[in-house]
Parts: sequence; structure tokens; C-alpha cells
Amino acid sequence: MSKRVTVVGAGFAALTAVRQLRQRDPSVEITVVSPKAELVYLPSLIWIPAGLRQGRDMVVPLGNFFKRMKVTHVAAEATGLTEGGRTLQTSAGEVQNDGLIIASGGRFIKKLPGIEHAITPCEGVSAAERIRDRLAEMPGGTIAVGFGGNPNEPSAMRGGPMFEFLFGIDTLLRRQGRREKFKLVFFNPAPEPGKRLGPKAVKGLLDSMTKRGIETHLGHKMVRFEADKVVTEGGEFAADLILFMPGMTGNAWFDNTPLPRSPGGMVQADEHCKVPGMECVYVAGDSGSFPGPEWMPKQAHMADLQASAAAQNLLAELEGTAADATFKVELMCIVDSLNKGMLITRTPERSLMLPPSWLMHMSKRFFEWWYLRAYR
Repeated sequence: MSKRVTVVGAGFAALTAVRQLRQRDPSVEITVVSPKAELVYLPSLIWIPAGLRQGRDMVVPLGNFFKRMKVTHVAAEATGLTEGGRTLQTSAGEVQNDGLIIASGGRFIKKLPGIEHAITPCEGVSAAERIRDRLAEMPGGTIAVGFGGNPNEPSAMRGGPMFEFLFGIDTLLRRQGRREKFKLVFFNPAPEPGKRLGPKAVKGLLDSMTKRGIETHLGHKMVRFEADKVVTEGGEFAADLILFMPGMTGNAWFDNTPLPRSPGGMVQADEHCKVPGMECVYVAGDSGSFPGPEWMPKQAHMADLQASAAAQNLLAELEGTAADATFKVELMCIVDSLNKGMLITRTPERSLMLPPSWLMHMSKRFFEWWYLRAYR
């Protein structure tokens, strides 16, 4: 009798888990639970404001992929978990499984007063399109770009895209010949934003801001946003457009489960991506809290590495063999600015930063095509 595996989510970790499961076991029954059978390619949202990409380019229908992978898709939201993980509660009813991989992403912390005045870019295509439309209609003014974190989960932040939106907007305004009509301000509660990327990267990012005439407001805890200003413990400044990426925590549906949680609200995991104390339950990507250095990133590359280990270990546990696969801790990104890109990599052993170049920008565009070809 074939085993039944349920994967929660349809993002990077979830789809990598599906591919690994099917590659390793042609007979396993795979069910994916997600609201829609589509992948939103978040890394390229940065190009929507400049028109380099359209929203429709970033949404990949997964019907054909699921058919090739022999996946049953349940269009629903996860709502709870019972029977030690063997029954997933969803908005469309119960889904039974012999093994479970949780890859439903993270949730942005929206507790900062006045956060409704800010746009959170990584919430999806509509957010990036709002930025595009606001930029097009603004005759000038101050644009504030920043990000925060989860004080109880150092890794639960996504700052890289905010550097890209910042530099991309600067490049776009220069192309349009109206950069002098705008003030760009980067703000962050840390005195050295992007420190998890490595010391060389921090210096490179701050130097780029200086060269571009971008002001900074660093090292002051956020207090609130207002319709036309950013307020911190170190003062306030006017802002006609605010782009802000909050820190992340776990999905709301985790509260209706026996899943062990980290201090920051994520699903607790060990080095094998297994959820402690639960049989055949694994987690990958932004949903999980994993052992490792504080700089371990919440990014697609890391999610893919964790998902591969989770899929391998789940199948091993189902077969009664050693579930001992681990994942490599590796930060890898290209901080793009529309016409150039800065390569940044970091492992526990070393870090590397290459100065911005046109080649890295084109590499990021090529990688998008290469990555998505498996799902189109």
C-alpha cells in the first residue's frame, strides 16, 4: 500500500518538497493543500515598479506541474492539526496523511501602530503594483524604505528585497530624469542593517547608499507610522511613501495545533527538519525555526535546501530507515538595482561579496527563467 504525504503550501519549500518526494518515490501519494494552485515568484517583485516585469509574469499556474508530478491539489487553507499530525484540518474538510511537510510560509508581524500607512512589498503582486502606481503619480517627495525583525527570532526577517526596492527606485528615478525631485531615506532599528549578510556586505550596501545620495536613519527603534511620517525613538521624518517589511512569525493556523513553537512563533525543528516529538511531521522554509547561526536567512534558496532534507527524511522515516539528512546553511543572493547586481554569499566558513555589475543583474534574470522552467 502506497504512503500518503501531505504538503502544506505552494511556495518554494513546498514545491521543492514535491519534486524531491516524487523523484525519490514514484509510488508515494502526494497531496498539496494551498489556497491556489499557483506559485508567486517573489524574488522578481522588485522589477514590477520599473515595468521590467508585469504581475502576470510572476504568477505561475501549477496545474500542469501537479499533473506531471501526479499530485492531488486541495484548494483550501490549513486550519488545524489533530491525531498527532495524521489529520490536517482545512477549510475544505479533513485531509488524512501518513506523513506531513509543513511549508506554508511565514506571516508578517503587523503590530506596529499605523502600519496600514506602509506598503509591505513581499505581500505579493498587488503590493508591488501599488508601489509602481504610487511612483508614477508622485511629482516628488520623500520615499522611506525600511525593514524590521522579530525580536524573539533573529532569522525571521527579510531585508534583502528592501535594499533592492531602494536601489531600484533610485535607478528608476534617475532613468526618468526626476531623481532630484525626490528624497530617499533608508531606516532600520539596527545600527548596521544587513549585518547578517556579512560585514563586507554591510559596508558595500551603506557605501552604495552614500554614492546614490540616499539618507539613512539607523539604530532607532520604530515607534509608529503616520500617513505622512515615520516616527522612531530617535526622532521622526516626513515620508510621502513608506515601504516597510516587518519581521515574521508563524502562521495563524499553528495556534490550533499541538506543534511545538519557537519563542518567535515558528514551528520548532531539528537539524533534520523534523518537528520534535511528532512522528512523520517535518517543516521547511519560513514556517520553521531551525538550529543554526543567527544569520541563517529566510529566503528561497534556504527553503529549497531545507525542503530537500525534509522530503528525504520523511520518506526514510516512513520506510523505517535512518532519517539523518541535514541541510547546508548558506546565504546566497544578488542584491539587484535594475541595471546591476551585487552578489553576496555566506556560509559558516566564509563570506563573499562581489561589487555591483551588469553581469550579476543578467544572472538574476537568467536564474528566474531557469528556476521557473520546472513549474511552467
